[in-house]
Amino acid sequence: MDRTGIFAGQDPFAIAKAWLADAGRTEPNDPNAIALATVDEDGLPDVRMVLLKEIEAGGFVFYTNFRSRKGQQIEASGKAAFVMHWKSLRRQIRVRGRTEKVEDAMSDAYFQSRALDSRLGAWASRQSEPLASRTALMAEAARMAAVHGMNPERPLNWGGIRIIPDEIEFWADGAFRLHDRFRWTRTISEFGWSVVRLNP
Repeated sequence: MDRTGIFAGQDPFAIAKAWLADAGRTEPNDPNAIALATVDEDGLPDVRMVLLKEIEAGGFVFYTNFRSRKGQQIEASGKAAFVMHWKSLRRQIRVRGRTEKVEDAMSDAYFQSRALDSRLGAWASRQSEPLASRTALMAEAARMAAVHGMNPERPLNWGGIRIIPDEIEFWADGAFRLHDRFRWTRTISEFGWSVVRLNP
């Protein structure tokens, strides 16, 4: 198969890391932004932008409030998908798979790396629930600062979610809409993949 250049390699996670590194040099804002898709109890799709925080050897990790709409939908279905698109590179990555919460120690470590105001915001925000006003939100953030001080612990309803892909697709723009697309599909072996080139 003619997978050369930016598509070369036997590890899709290594390719994804290389593409993200390329985007870090060209995208003006948030090169790690992904459009995360979930479904509700009626099967209606939901999508929103979140920040991908880590590409591991076998998964993709982001962090969220587990009580948010996306958190509840992921808890119910155990599945999610996302697309990562970079206009500056004319490339995208699509991922579909099952989900799991990351280890508590990993969530704790990432939470402690965040700015203090962001940590307090995680306590203050009842994500996805109705909010009376921004003033009310800021007042709650101030109250959380008084309650939790300068080194708040991670709320138990906040942490990392790992997407373990069954499919990963790499796409790059081609002249005259003749794009390059390669879909990696997980095989029976936990670490095995089959790769096919797709029509644009």
